[in-house]
Amino acid sequence: MSLSAHDLVQLQTQLQDAAISCTERCLYQSAKWAAELLTSLPSSETDGSDTEVNSPMSDGRPPQTPDRLPKDPIETRLEACESHKYLLAKTYFDCREYDRCAAVFLPSTLPKGSIIPSSSPSTKTKTAAKGKAKAGTPSKAKLTFESVQGLSQKSLFLALYAKYIAGEKRKDEDSEMILGPQDGGVTTNKELVGISAILEEWFTYLPTSGRQPQGWLEYLYGIVLAKGKNEAAATEYFIQSVHQYPYNWGAWQELSSLVGTVEELNHVAPSLPQNIMTYIFHIYTSQELYQSTEQIHNQLNQVLGIFPTSTFLKTQRALLYYHTKDFDEAECIFSNLLITDPHRIDSLDNYSNILYVMGMRPKLAFLAQLATTTDKFRPETCCVVGNYYSLKSEHEKAVMYFRRALTLDRNFLSAWTLMGHEFVEMKNTHAAIESYRRAVDVNRKDYRAWYGLGQTYEVLEMHSYALFYHQRAAALRPYDPKMWMAVGQCFGKVNKCMNGIRAYKRALVAGSYYDAGAGSSFGSQEGAGLGGGILDPEVLYQIALLYERLNDMQECAAYMELTLAQEEGPEDGEYSGMPGEPMGVGVTPTTSKARLWLARWEYMRGMFQRAMELANELCQDGVEVEDAKALVRDIRARIEREKDDGRSDAVTDGSRRVRNRG
Repeated sequence: MSLSAHDLVQLQTQLQDAAISCTERCLYQSAKWAAELLTSLPSSETDGSDTEVNSPMSDGRPPQTPDRLPKDPIETRLEACESHKYLLAKTYFDCREYDRCAAVFLPSTLPKGSIIPSSSPSTKTKTAAKGKAKAGTPSKAKLTFESVQGLSQKSLFLALYAKYIAGEKRKDEDSEMILGPQDGGVTTNKELVGISAILEEWFTYLPTSGRQPQGWLEYLYGIVLAKGKNEAAATEYFIQSVHQYPYNWGAWQELSSLVGTVEELNHVAPSLPQNIMTYIFHIYTSQELYQSTEQIHNQLNQVLGIFPTSTFLKTQRALLYYHTKDFDEAECIFSNLLITDPHRIDSLDNYSNILYVMGMRPKLAFLAQLATTTDKFRPETCCVVGNYYSLKSEHEKAVMYFRRALTLDRNFLSAWTLMGHEFVEMKNTHAAIESYRRAVDVNRKDYRAWYGLGQTYEVLEMHSYALFYHQRAAALRPYDPKMWMAVGQCFGKVNKCMNGIRAYKRALVAGSYYDAGAGSSFGSQEGAGLGGGILDPEVLYQIALLYERLNDMQECAAYMELTLAQEEGPEDGEYSGMPGEPMGVGVTPTTSKARLWLARWEYMRGMFQRAMELANELCQDGVEVEDAKALVRDIRARIEREKDDGRSDAVTDGSRRVRNRG
């Protein structure tokens, strides 16, 4: 993907306007995202004049930047009239005085329990009763909409957004401690009803007002609808928002959070505007849905051609590798990002997960120290430190840091999931279940939390519940064999053997597809070899056992033979490191169990020679030795007995012939 010089300047103008507009509306994360993307454009380094400011050729003025985008004249006039009040409201917001910020444009009643001076007790009682009634009921739109009509969309957005943030802050305060009795769905944002009522009136009034929608109020209304679980309507408003103002990254993120499957993404895609933001959204959402295909990597390469130094896009690349378990590539990208921008905290929790899985304890300790030095009160920092303590098996300290992360941000997904893992290690299954449930409440696409719920219910031997959660995880990760193995195991526990066999066969298909795809496209060639020639012996063995439970002994024996065959691998050595040397899994406990089963099966069928060979192999491998020796003794005794029976039969026949001659 390449852009002309005109398109590049236009893109720069749009991103610059986005950074300024988001900052003015206190959407600081979206502003940061736009500013980082803007500086990653190659042309942004040479926008101004090449002449130095202090040189004789310079006129002393700063380099010229493109003008901001044109605005609706009505909105421009209203914003000019409100400029001083808006400046005051924004300073209140920046000082985290959210109610005070909202009150600049939307004056409201005093808080509940306020004391109003009065001359007599009777008047005091009457006034207090009125105040109580007002405070107890949500503010209706009709009470404030007359003043709302005269506000610019910019001011109305800031006031309502401040109300929303104030409500979220009070909700967290009312929730008290993490996983406490008030935590979870008990407390709600009480400002949502009032905000929703005002915005409904606003959108009803807008078509007849002669004013043009800007996309910001649509974005806020989408957030309110999503909080109320009205996801279909929220999706529509987010789509309207990105059409009217495409460069508000927050709107794209909220829209992505409502897309739960690839089918939903394909359904939403035709409704989106055709620009580079949609392209970035598709890459980001595909990564969130664990779709690490060659097509997604190619799309990411094209966008990186426009923004070659973008830390956000490089992080998406690392996460794509992380989801395909190519930890070496992912770690390399994160390590380079840390070198170029050592104070960047974003996504360090994912980096710490990678270091944890790879067992790189010294590097994880360094990362924890660096993050703590930069900002110890960021949720990402707390997760990094928690992972460090978890790797040291200090699970209580790890839980403490994950709790701290959630105190800072209760919607921080990584902390809920990781805390669930720690509770499992501490054998606190009920706390683990609650942590995983909160994780899927935050993001229903988190397959790790669904899988964790399934594992925890398996520990509690509630296999029907475990089956449901494992199926949810498998639906999110259809090409991950571990998910299908868990589903197959649960089907076996609830006596649905044929369903279990189908699930295990899906695991076989998923394993070969998954490894071969990762190996051939982006991963190591070792993965391609495993995908092409070697099947997982454990899966084959479990399929065989399920066939045994169905009394289909022929199929069972066939799968046991297939399990055994994985020790050697392909006979022609096609997938091996050296020509002529077959590559297999070697002797494993699973293949040894299959060999023992086959030895007993051949013994029962009277195939003593084959049974003896298998039992002797077990003795040589040093696995299941006692059972193998016992079987060898049984086989020898049986052979001797049959020989004795044969000799006695021969003697009997000889005596009969003698009697006949006599």
